[in-house]
Amino acid sequence: MQPDTFHAAQAGKAAAGKPKRGGSQPLHAAQIADALLTMRTASAVAGLSEATLYRKAKTDPSFPRLVRMGVRCTRIRAGDLTAWLAAQAGA
Repeated sequence: MQPDTFHAAQAGKAAAGKPKRGGSQPLHAAQIADALLTMRTASAVAGLSEATLYRKAKTDPSFPRLVRMGVRCTRIRAGDLTAWLAAQAGA
């Protein structure tokens, strides 16, 4: 194997074997009303970007309250999000 392709192959192996930071939350967690959804999962459920969810939380008084669990940890209750989505669909 040539040196350039060897290093490229090793870099590919290192990136592929690197575990992702944090766990992913399954979408079926949204079916549990009391579940605290990550913003990524809430984004997938709502069909809106994470930035839009944060913007709605600041500007729309009917949007569900965000749950701050730390400096970099924000969640939203699944039941509140689905109720808000249903209200938006009915409006």
